[in-house]
Amino acid sequence: MCIYRDFDEAVNMSASELRRWLGTRESRSVGQVAEDGDHSGRRVVDLLQKRVSDLTESDTQTMRGIVGYVHRHLAQKPGGDVARSRWRYSLMNRGHDPLRD
Repeated sequence: MCIYRDFDEAVNMSASELRRWLGTRESRSVGQVAEDGDHSGRRVVDLLQKRVSDLTESDTQTMRGIVGYVHRHLAQKPGGDVARSRWRYSLMNRGHDPLRD
């Protein structure tokens, strides 16, 4: 498994898109502002702005966690329209918009 490729596939939002999203009411509506999702989203923004050669072991661990989270939650897709769902918002807080799949 190449974590860089997996991360690139799991995170389908750009750093600027994710930064804007994290500032929205919808983003903050899925849990508390200080909850892991907000922190994870900001870490994803940081990771997207780094060169691969500058990534640390801590960065790659975070990337593995994000990839795992995205894969687990995609497997739990609820029925019906998910456009305004907590499920989608939670994934977007980690840099993945499931409506782009």
